[in-house]
Order: sequence, then structure tokens, then C-alpha cells
Amino acid sequence: MSTWDPAALEALVEEATVDAYGEDEQLTGFFTVIEESLAVPFTTTVLGVEVSVVGVGLAEDGRVVARCARGPVRQDIGILDLPLPEPVPEGSQWIEAYRYWAR
Repeated sequence: MSTWDPAALEALVEEATVDAYGEDEQLTGFFTVIEESLAVPFTTTVLGVEVSVVGVGLAEDGRVVARCARGPVRQDIGILDLPLPEPVPEGSQWIEAYRYWAR
């Protein structure tokens, strides 16, 4: 559950999608601001395992994904499903805005 005020999230959504026409362009807008703003790498826990988020990407199915690593193993996880650590990394407000938009 986000601790962000809905009005603040709506303002971020507007900023990310201001020049976008259609859902595909809006998704690209979110990917761009997340990629540019999210401070990586950072560590989080996925299914009880500590992983390092080393970047973000766009999956073939159109989802924004977090590129996660643990040792030599790499796996993309949908950023909507990514648990954020405490304290949250810089730029994570864009993930929250994307979650708000995607709901």
C-alpha cells in the first residue's frame, strides 16, 4: 500500500504521461522516468531471498521490469510486483505513480 497522497500520485502520472497518446506511449513515459530517476543498484527481498536491483527494462509483453541479480543469476521481475526496501531508493515515487496508474 502506497503512503503517497492520491493527488501527489496523480501529479506524477500527469508528468510521466504529458505528451503520451494512448496506453503504449504512456507506458513508455513511465519506463523513461523510472529508468532515469530510480537510483540503482539497491537491495530488496523477493520471496525471502535478497537480490540486487541493477536496472529496469521493458519486457516483450510490455511490462516495466526490474532487472534483479543474485550472484551470477539474473531475472526480470515485474516492477509492479517488486517489494521496495525500507528506506526506499531515490526515484521510487515513479514506481508508486506507475502502480497507481496501472490499477
